Amino acid sequence: MSTDRRTLFAGSATIATALALPALAQQAAAPAAPTATNAQAPGFYRFKVGGLTVTTVHDGFARRPVQGFVRNAELSEVQAVLASNFMPADTLTIPFTMTFVTTPAGLVAFDAGNAPPSGTATNGQAAANMRAAGIDPARVVAVIVSHFHGDHISGLGSADGQRLFPNAEIIVPATEWAWWTEEGNVTRSPEGQRGTFANTKNRFAPYQGRIRQIADGAEAVPGIRAVAAYGHTPGHTMYRIADGGEQMMYVADITNRPELMAPRPDWQIVFDFDGDTAAAVRRRVLDQVATDRMRVTGYHFPFPANGYFVKDGNGYRFVPGDWSSAI
Repeated sequence: MSTDRRTLFAGSATIATALALPALAQQAAAPAAPTATNAQAPGFYRFKVGGLTVTTVHDGFARRPVQGFVRNAELSEVQAVLASNFMPADTLTIPFTMTFVTTPAGLVAFDAGNAPPSGTATNGQAAANMRAAGIDPARVVAVIVSHFHGDHISGLGSADGQRLFPNAEIIVPATEWAWWTEEGNVTRSPEGQRGTFANTKNRFAPYQGRIRQIADGAEAVPGIRAVAAYGHTPGHTMYRIADGGEQMMYVADITNRPELMAPRPDWQIVFDFDGDTAAAVRRRVLDQVATDRMRVTGYHFPFPANGYFVKDGNGYRFVPGDWSSAI
């Protein structure tokens, strides 16, 4: 190529670059879409069980001291298990996650979450994450309750007594209902759980005439059956979801953080109503789902709050479900 032609092409390139610069500068100067740099992506995740779509929806988290959380173990033992899971030694973060299932009968929710948030509360985030997931509370045909601790039922109603699931039937374990609606049981309950009696009355009041009690083994809606797991509360209940030869279990509070409690299923935590029974049932349930290789969702699991348990020595280990961008 001659010098003149090289000069011509170089000059043309220079002119093209110069002409492009204003457009590039304009693009660079265009403001980026606003982002919340201190926020995560919306907290929902979907997967299939047979032909049913399961959606887990994050309801935020709470923090509490590790000291005093496990009642029958030395603090150093608890901290050793936390350290082996890369978790802080002094503060325990407890997540909250609701499970929704789209069934032939309609959309059902397992538990109702915390009360709507106020101030700087880190829990009560389910409403915002439900909107992000396209879940309208008015479309929920049933809220199936595992037990009556406040973080599971306070999301049923607003502060002014309005139903937050306006068209839902509320399905509750009969044993749980019998305990927390009988005032004579107040003095027979752990002191730290006595507030559950008043909260039960307040949260279920807007749903009078829409509450159905079910027994262990009963079908809540077609394909979803109650499985007693008493101990954490007098009527704590799990739910087996089955369709097309596949099944999973909503295990509710059979463990709190599984990283902590699965390796040591005999540990009893401060929230257990009957620690001995809770520990025995926990071991039985973990053994069952591990043996059956059954997928589970749990209320206090790390989000997206689904996975499996495998046997590991004298205890068990939680294996989070494989995350997929496909449903």
